[in-house]
Amino acid sequence: MPLPISPTFNHVGITVPDLDRAVAWYRDVLHLEVVGGPLEVHADDKPFGEVLQDIFGSSWGGVRVAFLATSEGVGFELFEFVEPATVTTKAEYWRTGPFHLCFTWPNVAELVHRICEHGGRKTSKVWTLFPSRDVVYCEDPFGNILEISSGSFERTWANRDTNDNEGSVG
Repeated sequence: MPLPISPTFNHVGITVPDLDRAVAWYRDVLHLEVVGGPLEVHADDKPFGEVLQDIFGSSWGGVRVAFLATSEGVGFELFEFVEPATVTTKAEYWRTGPFHLCFTWPNVAELVHRICEHGGRKTSKVWTLFPSRDVVYCEDPFGNILEISSGSFERTWANRDTNDNEGSVG
């Protein structure tokens, strides 16, 4: 039996090498609200340690985590793994799984300037995909890829003919 509607998006979790710096950065630069933590969870903690050990396996021993939220209530979890320790790597976009996070802001140049002023970096030029729909890619100071889009996802893609040159992204 098909679902009557799609599930709503609840949260995303990203790994960072320094939880305290990341919480401050996302709170101060993108104005995400801190709703919980930071806290440290170990494998033998009940119930969260048991849950995480079930997810990550027996080699997992501990993590620091904080819980933030966007203005529309979408959760944003930040993880700094303690055991095994977080390893900073360049994003491998060709591997399965998420490779970027997208935030909507009407003036992408304004937000990318703010990101760069606070230790992030711009990794692409500003692209106009459609009239009044700009995107730009950046990295936060921790190497996570951020896309900034001037319009919401559904408004950007609804009723577009991606086969005509004016609506093409490829």
